[in-house]
Amino acid sequence: MNRAVKRLDVICIGRVAVDLYAQQIGARLEDAGSFAKYLGGSSGNVAYGTAIQGLKSAMLARVGDEHNGRFLRETLSRAGVDTQYLLTDKQRLTALVMLGIKDQETFPLIFYRDNCADMALTAEDINEEYIASSRALAVTGTHLSHARTRDAVLTALGYARRHGLRTALDIDYRPVLWGLTSPGDGETRFIASDRVTRQLQEVLHLFDLIVGTEEEFHIAGGSTDTLTALKNVRHATGATLVCKRGPMGCVVLEGEIPDDWQHIPLQQGVNVDVLNVLGAGDAFMSGLLRGWLNDEGWEQACRYANACGALVVSRHGCAPAMPTRIELDDYLSRAQSVPRPDIDARLNHLHRVTSRRQRWPELCIFAFDHRKQLTELARETGRDTVCIPQLKLLLLSAAETAAKEAGLNGRSGVLIDDTWGQRSLNAITGKGWWIGRPIELPGSRPLRLEHGNIGSQLINWPLEQVVKCLVFYHPDDPVALRAEQDALLLEIWQACNTSGHELLLEVILPASCPDRDERHYCRVLEHVYRLGIRPDWWKLPPLSDASWVQISALIAREDEWCRGILLLGLDAPSDRLRAGFAEAARHPIIKGFAVGRTIFGQPARRWMQGELSDEALVEEVKRNYLALIDYWREARR
Repeated sequence: MNRAVKRLDVICIGRVAVDLYAQQIGARLEDAGSFAKYLGGSSGNVAYGTAIQGLKSAMLARVGDEHNGRFLRETLSRAGVDTQYLLTDKQRLTALVMLGIKDQETFPLIFYRDNCADMALTAEDINEEYIASSRALAVTGTHLSHARTRDAVLTALGYARRHGLRTALDIDYRPVLWGLTSPGDGETRFIASDRVTRQLQEVLHLFDLIVGTEEEFHIAGGSTDTLTALKNVRHATGATLVCKRGPMGCVVLEGEIPDDWQHIPLQQGVNVDVLNVLGAGDAFMSGLLRGWLNDEGWEQACRYANACGALVVSRHGCAPAMPTRIELDDYLSRAQSVPRPDIDARLNHLHRVTSRRQRWPELCIFAFDHRKQLTELARETGRDTVCIPQLKLLLLSAAETAAKEAGLNGRSGVLIDDTWGQRSLNAITGKGWWIGRPIELPGSRPLRLEHGNIGSQLINWPLEQVVKCLVFYHPDDPVALRAEQDALLLEIWQACNTSGHELLLEVILPASCPDRDERHYCRVLEHVYRLGIRPDWWKLPPLSDASWVQISALIAREDEWCRGILLLGLDAPSDRLRAGFAEAARHPIIKGFAVGRTIFGQPARRWMQGELSDEALVEEVKRNYLALIDYWREARR
């Protein structure tokens, strides 16, 4: 088939699993206290890595009919991977791996793969038409280790040959997965085995590209001398061989294997501080496939591969550590001036912003994260504050009803606190809404956090929840006050970078300052950027057209990846907000609104006073929210 009519670039067949990475760096796996959950498995990583490098990739495997299987499917789909043939196995569980990082040489891991879903792949699972829809087939070696999956792989390779696909093998040798070690010894990388060598050599002729470390070519070639092993592999196949040589880089061998390394050009590696070697090979393969399938030549393909592998070894995790195409291209465009990409601020920011979970082109957010105001309202109306959690559940019900009636479809959001609104947060999390969660002590100036240290908070937050921080800031505040607030803002920003949560920074000029000229907002934003903070979102009051022009230019200059600005309400009457929407909506950087008391203020008071039933409260709040949605849409039109 002609390349132009192929629906897919590469189909990946092999291991796909959940990785549980110990979060305690330097600890034995026995002493690990908490774990981060990631997409894993060599083929799953390659499918993910090629997708974020811009290829149209697919994952052909099985996952369990449970939470972990759905996690893998959703993670791959969000990255752009085709999961049409990521089949659901009703009888088996998704594979699991536990991993640790003890030191630069010690990476303990345990494979939980006894009768797991991905090893149940059969020849009947391979659809010839689906294979034919791709330009290439990429296989990892584990699936050659068992008769059932080997049969599936050989069936897929047969179809690939019939339809002119390119074929690639990542040897991916894990002795434990070939039954050569005790089940708990996943760390051992090499054990010689005539049986494994024979089974690999039986199929090497079916591949156009074979990739491995020196140790992996040792098992494929049946010799612990690398050049001898490569020569033995060459006797079995005419494929291009790419041998990874660790930090030095890699070599590409297309013809006869020379007798001396000096006669083999080395594609130079990238200098980084090694944190974690696990997953580096899958990242290498992802970059290599990008160059190979786009016919960019081996030198460029190896540049991609070496850089991808180097970036992953400097980070925690496998798939989430892989660079995106934008990130990788940025690095390679200035590689000579970036001696250590793992500590380059621009590169790390690009990794953060180009691997975001979801796009939000527009947002109509109902904000009811109010704590101080609702506590005061309860006191004024003689109600016990225990009614506030119930009120917030009713507000959430109104929000969901309004969003459905308005057809927001991926444009709906809420701001909810965990002081009175934890039940509401739990109810809405996982439904695809934008969710902001405040951390500031209400009304604090200088800024204080309501629940103490930000890092210890975020470890318990779902990743989809956005950190919202309101700071009362004036650019002409006393130096000591600015320094105190700056220090805490930096701490919050660094914590969000570590945890992976997005940050919404809400700025309000203090009511106590006599000079509240709106031009100061641009000065505050400029100061925050000078601190090195790049919030994912800004939340600002309605301003004049001139101010929006100035702020838009500032954000474009300082952070082209900023998600945008959301308009706050400050309990303004709806007609005033309508005018503010009209002024703001013509500026693309403004993505919508996050308004609260204008929507719920009066209904909540009447509910607390016993004048509104639960149903009447929900109906009135819904109408108010729908009115603001209509105002925003009117302004955008």
